[in-house]
Amino acid sequence: MNHLYEHVRESFEWKIPERFNIGVDICDRWALREPDRTAIIEATGDRVEKTSYGELMRRSNRLANFLSATGVGRGDRVAILTSQRVETVIAHVASYKAGAIAVPLFCLFGPDALLHRLNDSGCRIALTDAAGLDRLTGIREQLPQLEGVFSFDDTVTRDLIAGFDEWHEAVDTRADDPALIIYTSGTTGASKGALHAHRVLLGHLPGVEMSHGGFPLEGDCIWTPADWSWIGGLLDVVFPALHHGVPVVAHRFAKFEAAAAIELMERCGVRNAFLPPTALKMLRHEERPRERWKLTLRSIASGGEALGEELLGWGREELGVEINEFYGQTECNMVLSSCDAWFPSKPGAIGKAVPGHEVAIVDEGGRVLPPDVEGDIAIREPDPVMFLGYWNNAEATAGKYCQGWLVTGDRGTMDEEGYVHFVGRLDDVITSAGYRIGPGEIEDCLLKHPAVALAGVVGVPDALRTEVVTAFVVLRAGFEAGDGLVAELQGRVRERLGAHQYPRRIVFAARLPMTITGKILRRELRAIAAAE
Repeated sequence: MNHLYEHVRESFEWKIPERFNIGVDICDRWALREPDRTAIIEATGDRVEKTSYGELMRRSNRLANFLSATGVGRGDRVAILTSQRVETVIAHVASYKAGAIAVPLFCLFGPDALLHRLNDSGCRIALTDAAGLDRLTGIREQLPQLEGVFSFDDTVTRDLIAGFDEWHEAVDTRADDPALIIYTSGTTGASKGALHAHRVLLGHLPGVEMSHGGFPLEGDCIWTPADWSWIGGLLDVVFPALHHGVPVVAHRFAKFEAAAAIELMERCGVRNAFLPPTALKMLRHEERPRERWKLTLRSIASGGEALGEELLGWGREELGVEINEFYGQTECNMVLSSCDAWFPSKPGAIGKAVPGHEVAIVDEGGRVLPPDVEGDIAIREPDPVMFLGYWNNAEATAGKYCQGWLVTGDRGTMDEEGYVHFVGRLDDVITSAGYRIGPGEIEDCLLKHPAVALAGVVGVPDALRTEVVTAFVVLRAGFEAGDGLVAELQGRVRERLGAHQYPRRIVFAARLPMTITGKILRRELRAIAAAE
């Protein structure tokens, strides 16, 4: 089987056209050929509604005309604050057709997280739902550049958009033109916006096809619990599936429940799934899923961390499929993958280089290291899946590259067969329940509380969530530690940043370990937390 992988890798050639538009590709291309073909299967309560490519084109054209009428043009930023629903896809398609840059935002973001992203990106228009409208209304006065907020749940807005023409001529974009900004957490400071070109979709295709053991096949239908505001939901699932004409299941759980997720896959005929590691760990608690549900799963892909042989074995035994792991970052995604159709998985390995991507382990000078020597996982530039840079942050962009390599900041080794083994992160980004969480943003939020003098945030290993956000807090004089203050600090982060970011554990300390220049030594905090 390895021979097949090597043949595909050696014969692979990128075919990136000069002119390319994501919106046209994932919508109009199919709508003009097979208008009745199913694009989205939306499951809400007991109802399942299907949206065809033809309907997707008509509704996105009306919205694109609406955006143009509001003054949105080439390069303008449009925020999309919605979850898994057909309007999310319509908003993206319309934005790309109008030549705008989409800025997807997580529906659970608090006001501070939204303020930073909206102000940093300079969004002119926000497309949202009823819940998002409430969130944005409270901070609207602090967003002077935001000219309009429109809710898909508002009758007036829906009627207004419906009144526009269902024909729209998409802006002629180059493959290298900016298409979307996805914010990613870093070690220090606020989140940075990774700016991607329209070609990023084409760059994702080999990794998606490889991780699903050949994609698409007849009858394929895909779903993920990952929110469509993250790169894992949008570019690992939604856009590649629509590119290939594969139906995408849309359903947002208020809280992920294993049994409900399996029932959803049964009800909607899901054949392919991207399931983050935490979701898989929760599914594992359901006994005999193939006996209790009529599943039609053909492939499962998972990424974000190494799964381990126990979880991979459970997938084979209880779900009847080989779980293919993949690896990437928001800045350069889906560059490593496993593929049971091409080569056997190896315990502890997260895959091999996806055809079209050159991946290596390099030292701090950008020199390729020999097999089994630990270094930085890096990707050779140029690469169509690689980001254009951080939005308005040339310094951070330059710091991501070294001698022609994009350096991920993740440590690993590569053996003589090309398998990459993930060792750990060079930075302090926390991986919790599938989310990448930057400690700096949480520390800043905690420091704004009058009781907090210093704060250090780290991730502590956890069997279910991979890591649990843990905050070490030094109090100001006059304040006392206690359960009430813990709840107050947790609530502050939950409300200001988001429910996925709040510290589930807070440790009050007399001091924090620091360097002579005043930098918090997070590795020592992790050691303290692990020892307790």
